[in-house]
Amino acid sequence: MAARRSDGRDGYLAFVESHQHRLLRAAYLICGNRHQAEDLLQDALLKLALRWSSVRDGDPSAYVRAILYRDAVSWWRRRRREWLSATPPEQVAHDRDGALRLTLHDALGLLPPRQRAVLVLRYYEDLTEVATAEALGVTVGTVKSQCHAALRRLREVAPDLARDARPSQRPAASGDLATGLEVNP
Repeated sequence: MAARRSDGRDGYLAFVESHQHRLLRAAYLICGNRHQAEDLLQDALLKLALRWSSVRDGDPSAYVRAILYRDAVSWWRRRRREWLSATPPEQVAHDRDGALRLTLHDALGLLPPRQRAVLVLRYYEDLTEVATAEALGVTVGTVKSQCHAALRRLREVAPDLARDARPSQRPAASGDLATGLEVNP
C-alpha cells in the first residue's frame, strides 16, 4: 500500500517538474502579472494534487490549464479594478521584437479575461477550437466568437501589430495577410 502511494506521489512530482514552467508562462499570459500567475498556478497544482489519482491517466496538463483559466476569470470578476495613471510607465525596448512584445502584452491586458484566455489557448498553447472549448467549459461556437472579437479588439487597440510585419515576412501584395491579425476583419 505504501509503494502505491509513493508511485502516485512520484508521478505527480514528475508531472509538476516537467510542466511547471510552461504552465507558469501560460498563467502569466492570462493574467499579465507574475505574482498572480504564480498564485494561480500554485492553487491549480494544489487542486491537481487533490484529484491526481483520477486525473493522472488522462491529460493532467489540460486539467491544470482549465483550472488556470477558470480561476483567472473568477479572480478577475471578484476584483474588477482599473489601474489608472496619468502617464503610462516608460519602458525602453532596444530591439524591434521587444517593442512588439510589449505592444502585444499591453493589448492583451485590455482584453476581457475570457477573450484573453481564448487567444492564449488557441495561439500560445496551440490548442484546437475543440480542445480550447473543453478547457474553458464552453461551446466551440463561443470559442470562435470570442476569438473573432478578441482579434478585432487587438486590431483596434494595437494597429501596430497588424502593420508591424518584418519586410522579409510581408506578402508581395499589400492586400494579403501580413500577421494573422487581419483575418476576418
